[in-house]
Amino acid sequence: MTKTHNELKTVRDMIRFAVSQFNQAKLSFGHGSDSAWDEAVYLVLHTLNLPLDTLDPFLDARLLEEEKKRCLKLIDQRVKKRIPLAYLLGEAWLQGHKFIADKRVIVPRSPISELLSEQLTPWVIDPENTADILDMCTGSGCLAILAALAFPNATVDAVDISHYAIRLAHLNVAMYGLEDRVNVIQSDLFEALGQKQYDFIICNPPYVNSTSMKTLPVEYQNEPELALDGGEDGMALIRRILKLSPCHLKDDGFIVLEIGHEYENFINALPTLDPVFLETATTSHCILLLNRSQLLTLE
Repeated sequence: MTKTHNELKTVRDMIRFAVSQFNQAKLSFGHGSDSAWDEAVYLVLHTLNLPLDTLDPFLDARLLEEEKKRCLKLIDQRVKKRIPLAYLLGEAWLQGHKFIADKRVIVPRSPISELLSEQLTPWVIDPENTADILDMCTGSGCLAILAALAFPNATVDAVDISHYAIRLAHLNVAMYGLEDRVNVIQSDLFEALGQKQYDFIICNPPYVNSTSMKTLPVEYQNEPELALDGGEDGMALIRRILKLSPCHLKDDGFIVLEIGHEYENFINALPTLDPVFLETATTSHCILLLNRSQLLTLE
């Protein structure tokens, strides 16, 4: 540690130092934190094994030398390598739930999680009678787990093509003790699902267009390309998913699909569709809903 680092005595000092370092480096956020302050607080509290929702009582607590070294090491890695903090800490939080994070799988952050916490109201009329849910492109399994928690009588199939994602999803499902209700399945989209049909499908697929892929902040480039790259217009996989979905939806079923900032590309690629766009606290025109009858009109 440098002489400057020796002057960092308290939790307050370390958080202030981290914020300054993050701002100076012009880091990009969006993997669980949306500001340098939130990320600095999370980093320090996690590293010190303190409650993540309780800061004030500890602000003036003095740091042990070993604690200081651990915090500074993480700050240095975050700044120099621009690795998302979730990967450095091995965990991410979504809607108040913790998930194991791995650099080979996209960081949990989909705003679909907010809609699940509201049981997809008003689109799901009777949550207690929801029986079958599909989470396509499940990644870490976070949305599948949140769906299982939101719909207590449902069985959820969590599907991904990546064997790394499958391994991580199994770990997260086991952490919540949901092995009897969440089935983790490795499959190229619907191939391994037979003729099974679902009440609804949730899906956060790769949707970043090729131009945007080239200009992504380094933090996002540290995530697996397979989970982000949606082809020339971002719609390569989405076209396939929407075309195949009707065969796997019950008559009154629907799909909730995240398209991020690809609204114009979606409209241009699929002009005959008239989806309902679902707003969350932080997004607009990023998540859409299409029912089975609409999907059947696709040629």
